[in-house]
Amino acid sequence: MKNKRAWMVKKVKYSLAAANSSFFILHSSLKMCTFGRCMGTLYIVPTPVGNMEDMTFRAVRILKEADLVLAEDTRTSGILLKHYDIQNHLLSHHKFNEHGTTAGIVERLKGGQTIALISDAGTPGISDPGFFLVREAARAGIEVQTLPGPTAFVPALVSSGLPCDRFCFEGFLPPKKGRQSRIEALADETRTMVFYESPYRLLKLLQQLAEVFGDDRQACVCREISKVHEESRRGTLAELVTHFTQTEPRGEIVVIVAGMEKKKEKDKNKI
Repeated sequence: MKNKRAWMVKKVKYSLAAANSSFFILHSSLKMCTFGRCMGTLYIVPTPVGNMEDMTFRAVRILKEADLVLAEDTRTSGILLKHYDIQNHLLSHHKFNEHGTTAGIVERLKGGQTIALISDAGTPGISDPGFFLVREAARAGIEVQTLPGPTAFVPALVSSGLPCDRFCFEGFLPPKKGRQSRIEALADETRTMVFYESPYRLLKLLQQLAEVFGDDRQACVCREISKVHEESRRGTLAELVTHFTQTEPRGEIVVIVAGMEKKKEKDKNKI
């Protein structure tokens, strides 16, 4: 009797698990419908910032199943799709044409198409095109799903050895106008700060940061994230200035800077 009861309990549990699985598959395939008209889904798909093995199974599946793939650079993305044997139509969508192409893309989504957006590397919208399209799609009532995946600043932040429980992401600073004022506005920032920078402007950035934050502020320069020559150089801003004056920086760079220490902040408020 006990064995029969245990068997029945197991059967019920299995049936519930199967039902839940079926519901998930059905739910994931449903499209949002409004007034009898089904709308598509906009998928934001992160792509590797370096190592091709960082691509997720789900990202590959979405790119294969989508009706259309929007790419920042179709030549770069074409190499990615070929690597994963993804045969799909690519449409150019970047910061120079997004204001002109977005309306047509939203209409396609309203018509029921599933569209995936990718950038050259990393997560679209993070210092890459994506925000404008996502905003317009959301305003039109279209479902937007962003897949978890690669982005350069997260591994750089964690590898830096600086506090990562609270941080602010600044991305690329303006190359000229407004650059100095942006840095000065961060003078009292207590959270860890994250910057993207070109290797050609890295030394200038470090010098400007040292001038505003002080030579002894701890920082870390991470370059070539997830690539063969990945490197994290840690030290004070003064030490990093010295290093990159002697060693020419190369590759894509993330700069992590410690926030103002609370003790210094209190001392500053007393003055």
